[in-house]
Amino acid sequence: MSDILCTICARGGSKGVKNKNIRQIAGLPLIAHTINQARECGLFDHIVISTDSDEIASVAQNYGGEVFFKRNENLASDNAGKIPAIRDALIRSQEHYKREFPYIIDLDATSPLRLASDIKAAFKQFIDDDNDILITATPSRRSPYFNLIERQSDGSINLSKPLPKAILRRQDAPQTYDMNASIYIWKSQILLNHDELFLPKTGLYIMPQNRSIDIDDELDFMIVEHILRSQNA
Repeated sequence: MSDILCTICARGGSKGVKNKNIRQIAGLPLIAHTINQARECGLFDHIVISTDSDEIASVAQNYGGEVFFKRNENLASDNAGKIPAIRDALIRSQEHYKREFPYIIDLDATSPLRLASDIKAAFKQFIDDDNDILITATPSRRSPYFNLIERQSDGSINLSKPLPKAILRRQDAPQTYDMNASIYIWKSQILLNHDELFLPKTGLYIMPQNRSIDIDDELDFMIVEHILRSQNA
């Protein structure tokens, strides 16, 4: 019996791409790609869907997702954070299945380019490093030390993070990463008691750029669909 709960959060009110969680992409509803990866990785007894949408719930169940509750409206608004929704899914799951899950892995439905092997490798790293939380990211294409700028209140601009000594090449800047909203792992007691992602024992699993696109708008959707169709071909 697996100690790990899988959650997939998918609310119905997406704005950047209408109905994106169930929109067809490379032959499947978007959420189905993530459910399939969760099933393929073999880590989970239960893949729980947290949604406020009956339509998303129906589609997810058709592909093996488990839907035994409807997410409350206050956890599904445009202003609601994701961590409270994941925590809610954990609490409900432990009550529903009448057991505790020491670990929880949340997979974002809008990041379908991950592989099942990424989920397994991220969890192995989490256990090996004794992390409390693990997040995934990809090396950033732009650096706050070199070419990301901010406008100040007086209208002047400057580097987001100026160094004491100016650098002439991006390669000489400290390495930075973009969170890719793909895989989040918690020790359950940490999730139940903390709202922050960045704790002293937060780990970082690095993924390549070609598996790190999070769908926020139509351009992202087109790019991801092209990559998925190329992979399937």
